Amino acid sequence: MRTHTKSSIRGAQPASVSLDLVICAPAGRQLSVLLVPSAEGSREKWTLPWGWSVAGVQPDDGALKIATTALGAKPSWITQVVATGDEKRHPAGASISVGYVAVTAARERALGEGAVWFPSQHLPAMAPRHVALVAAAAEALRVRLDTAPIAFRLLPPTFTLSELQEVYELLLGRSVHKASFRRSLQAVWLVEPTDEWRSEGRGRPAQLFRYAPRKRRGNRRGVRFDLLD
Repeated sequence: MRTHTKSSIRGAQPASVSLDLVICAPAGRQLSVLLVPSAEGSREKWTLPWGWSVAGVQPDDGALKIATTALGAKPSWITQVVATGDEKRHPAGASISVGYVAVTAARERALGEGAVWFPSQHLPAMAPRHVALVAAAAEALRVRLDTAPIAFRLLPPTFTLSELQEVYELLLGRSVHKASFRRSLQAVWLVEPTDEWRSEGRGRPAQLFRYAPRKRRGNRRGVRFDLLD
């Protein structure tokens, strides 16, 4: 497969379709986005990881390779969110961009060449189409949070319920009512307790849980809870 990542596109011939990745990870109470250095001569210094779509290679496969190269490992979750051919400028002039969002729980791993995490609320200047793709990816995470295990892909294998709630709040951009959130988790059988506990400050140790959705008869409903103003 000959998908060009951003660090190797300087000699590439322009193509009509690009694959552009918005890769996200939690950073405290913020969401981080992975950026890579732009090619020499670009207007902006930073860009989303991206590559040309290659004939004979499925876009999903190409996007996964780009994400893996930038992250240094496979993302824990990835999906296509948009395909756009608007007039917003792409860093290499692609006429059509296929945008993907990917998430990972590990920000500390060794990243691809030049890749850096930036807070999603304080991103540097980027090409207008990439700015729009970041917004589309954030909206896709919010919309799909109720139907896909996105929040759990942003956490380690075991976690406290407080950590899980923080991830939901991070993706929603809103505070969540604690009791309502935990009742909803119990109702949809998404997590199960482990025998491990973690001390958190001066309070009582918190029990660790894992993602373990149970199969249920009938239609499965998503997590429903009350938001706080």
